[in-house]
Amino acid sequence: MPQIRQDFDGQTVICTFEVTPGSAHDVLDLLQAAYAEVISHQPGYISGAIHLNDAQTRICTYSQWGARSDYQAMLRTGEMRQRNRAIHGLVRGFEPVMYEVASVVASPGANT
Repeated sequence: MPQIRQDFDGQTVICTFEVTPGSAHDVLDLLQAAYAEVISHQPGYISGAIHLNDAQTRICTYSQWGARSDYQAMLRTGEMRQRNRAIHGLVRGFEPVMYEVASVVASPGANT
């Protein structure tokens, strides 16, 4: 389970996929399989999550890695290159962005 902490020293990657309501669940299925069968087994992988918006026009993935190079190595594997070609064939657009956690704000009454 992703834990968002300001002191996180690894790499956070947020990817957004533009989809149509007709393709959203196909892309979701491909992403879920990729995470279960490939991504989660890669060196440096820490955790991830997949989100689908209400209109089924965007999917967002959030993943945490030990280092930027771990994420990049995963993308270069033959298995992920093949899976990404299939995913890209179903989406209107795709944008991976690497982030650093700048701030975390919790509810004053939340247990931390």
